[in-house]
Amino acid sequence: MKKIVLFLSAILFSLGVDAQVKAPQPSPTSKISQVVGLTDVSVEYARPSMKGRTIFGNLVPEGKLWRTGANKNTQVTFSDDIKINGKELKKGSYAIFTKPSKGSWEVIFYADTNNWGTPREWDDSKIALKTTAKVKALPSNVETFTIGFSDLKMDGANMFFEWEKTQAVIAIETPAKKQTLASIEQIMAGPSSNDHYQAATFYKEIGEFAKAKEHIDKAISLRKEPAFWVHRQQSLIYAKNGDKAGAIKAAKTSLELAEKAGNADYVKLNKDSLAEWGAK
Repeated sequence: MKKIVLFLSAILFSLGVDAQVKAPQPSPTSKISQVVGLTDVSVEYARPSMKGRTIFGNLVPEGKLWRTGANKNTQVTFSDDIKINGKELKKGSYAIFTKPSKGSWEVIFYADTNNWGTPREWDDSKIALKTTAKVKALPSNVETFTIGFSDLKMDGANMFFEWEKTQAVIAIETPAKKQTLASIEQIMAGPSSNDHYQAATFYKEIGEFAKAKEHIDKAISLRKEPAFWVHRQQSLIYAKNGDKAGAIKAAKTSLELAEKAGNADYVKLNKDSLAEWGAK
């Protein structure tokens, strides 16, 4: 009986050690994503609420650096190079810090995202971009701090910060027009050299050697600069088609290019094939 009691006590103790109280967070974490043009934009931030408090000028002092949310610093990620209020910002992830004031907000994109709140040691060299947000008064209170996107266009949008009766806005411009035009030109121009190279390799692997030859020849004709790996594939495909002379010629070209590039692996591969095919 004593052993049973001890056993049950041990179980209860282990449960007590492992158990954790789960309760709602006062400033819950939010993750939002928005496609702007062709650019993916995502934001991760914690959302404090007013709870009867005066926010700007009190909880968030005017002109002081703010984490722009609660808990860990707010983080934004852009999949492409973009512009913020006309200023260029490289793709990547940034912490957003702000200095709110009545007439405007200073918005800072900071390269170091690993901060709980504001950095202990501020480093100006990590400022990727600094800009000013337009501020306007809202007709009613926004209880919970909110970051969002509005006025979506083909190549841009507004990113806004709202809390209490204040809204601050910055403009995002993406390279959607340039990306779309490049895509149209590529499609209208037809398959690229690399497209034909990939097709040739695929057809060779499935044993359709005539089609492989058609695509590898097209790949070579479209290349601006000859490449040893492309001519290497051409030699193998010609050999599979029974064209030994063509295979030897392609292998010699690949060998010459590989020697110039200093690629010892392809030099050996071509020399082995040339020996196998009886090249002189």
